[in-house]
Amino acid sequence: MLLTLAWGSLFFPGLFALSTWWLRRSRTAWTDSDCVMISTRLVSSVQAVLATGSGIIIIRSCKDVVTDRHWLAREYVWFLIPYMIYDYYAMYLCEWYKTKDKSHRHSLTVFQNFLSQNRLMITHHAVILFALVPVAQRLRGDLGDFFVGCIFTAELSTPFVSLGRVLIQLKQQHTLLYKVNGVLTLATFLSCRILLFPFMYWSYGQQRGLSLFQVPFHIPFHCNVANAFLIAPQIYWFSLLCRKAARLFGAPQAKKDG
Repeated sequence: MLLTLAWGSLFFPGLFALSTWWLRRSRTAWTDSDCVMISTRLVSSVQAVLATGSGIIIIRSCKDVVTDRHWLAREYVWFLIPYMIYDYYAMYLCEWYKTKDKSHRHSLTVFQNFLSQNRLMITHHAVILFALVPVAQRLRGDLGDFFVGCIFTAELSTPFVSLGRVLIQLKQQHTLLYKVNGVLTLATFLSCRILLFPFMYWSYGQQRGLSLFQVPFHIPFHCNVANAFLIAPQIYWFSLLCRKAARLFGAPQAKKDG
């Protein structure tokens, strides 16, 4: 545990510092804000790939979705904790660089902007650190590694979301890459952050000889409540992505009609 925490504490800030340094040297036309934001997205994408890979390994290893164990189900959570703490700092640093008035750096104004602009992500990280981590590491006992692996795979959409933000930062919204990435973002977000929950219910039902619709009535009530809390923000974020996609793909047609 301590070794994994130490590795995470070095890996994520180290990757962020190294990538920021390299971008500043190799992309001299980019602003500091560009370099910091892109480095933040890079680190998020790397974490997402590691989490997704861990999740797939766990899922494939657990034949019994309730009782089978895999060491990554607990060990990767320890690796994730330093990332969540680092990401708070990275998000604040992005806000700091976006502030045009240098006199406001590290001021209360920047901090207030940081809180208002990132309140959903701040809440998301806090829920993971103070609710999901205790559940994953202690409260669930020796059960449910399969479902922890499923939750890890929800990160699959993050690299596509990050690439979209980078392309916006670089003013590349008009490119084919941006549109293709938008489609992939919607597809991965829908499959790995929303349809993931019916899949977990279905997997449990297959193990116990239940239909998908019977499963909610055969598992503890608090499991249904926890899943509802987890999927609710995903549905909200997906609705925002759909609105953005509608504007993106509707704009050319609107121009033609005009």
